[in-house]
Formats: sequence, C-alpha cells, structure tokens
Amino acid sequence: MSEQLLPGYLIRRGSTLERSLLVKFMQRTYQERFPQQDFAHLARTVEQYLSQDTPLWWVDVELGVQGGKGVGEVGRNQQANNFNFPSSPLSPLSPLSPLSPSSPIACLWVGNAIDQVSGDRHAHIFLLYVVPEHRRKGIGKALIQHVEKWAIQRGDKQIGLQVFESNQPALNLYYQLGYQTQSLWMLKELSGYFVGDSHE
Repeated sequence: MSEQLLPGYLIRRGSTLERSLLVKFMQRTYQERFPQQDFAHLARTVEQYLSQDTPLWWVDVELGVQGGKGVGEVGRNQQANNFNFPSSPLSPLSPLSPLSPSSPIACLWVGNAIDQVSGDRHAHIFLLYVVPEHRRKGIGKALIQHVEKWAIQRGDKQIGLQVFESNQPALNLYYQLGYQTQSLWMLKELSGYFVGDSHE
C-alpha cells in the first residue's frame, strides 16, 4: 500500500523478501564514499538484521510522472521477478549498475538501539539513500520526517543514526532537522593490518 510522500513520489513499506534490492542500495551508498572498496559483505549484514522488527520503506516515482516510470503493482511484480524473490540466495548486482526504471529511487531502513544511559529502546536509521538523479528534491528530509512520526507512534523518545564525517550534505540535513552529535565512533588502524583486510 503506497501513500504520497511528496508530489510525484510515493512511499511504501518494504518486505523482508526484498533482501537483494536492499543489498544493492546499501552497496550503492557505500560505493559512493569508497569507490575502490568491494562491499559484497553487506549481504551478510542484511541477512543478519533485516526482519519484521527492522522496517524498510521504498520511495517510487508516482505513475504518470516523468514518462510513467513509477512503480505500480505491475512494476513491483516485475521487480520481484527480476530479483528472484524469495527463494534465491543473496546475489547482489553490481553496486553502481543503473537501477531499472521500475526500481525504487530511495530507501529507508530502520532498526532498534538501546540508549546505554537510560536503557530505553529507540529507532536507529540503518540506511537512508536517495539515488543521485532524485536528490535535492526534499526526499531525504521527507523520509526522516516519516520515520520520526513512525518512531513517535511506537513510543520512542529519540532516534539515532550514524553518518560519515565526510558526508557534508547528509550532515547539513541532519543538523537542519535538529540532530546533534551525542558520541563519536573512533577507529585506529593497527600496525600490520590495512583497512579492508579480512580477519576471518
């Protein structure tokens, strides 16, 4: 069931059967920041954390907008067929390969976190991604406002997220919407190891 997010854009609740598409969106967001890195391992993250308790929303272009390239019921059914849901194992497509005209143009995936000071559960944004062609149209802001309403309705007192320090457009958006830095996630490279090495 879709509802209007913004004029020309519809939001709909995703399904746990859309794992491959979620992996593709995750790969695209990380690939933009780290173009030389392989992000095949993100399939394991989705496999481990996507559930009924970690809701997923997709944004589609409304049918009849931009030449009718939005995702209607036919488009969603075709999309599901393209990704062989649900029986195929996770086999993400090339991270920066173009999305098909029937693909969503934005994704929001939310999980749960526990505030280590108060002990309260709260929503945590795992992924917010808008394809480049649809940025600067208010979609990211509308998605944040959508998830904030959802979190309030379920009784959350706060919402959290992680953002790369180098992602200035995202930082600007979050600051504009009232988000504040609560803690810093710090890393140190250990001698003898390089970022990206596998230690399994």
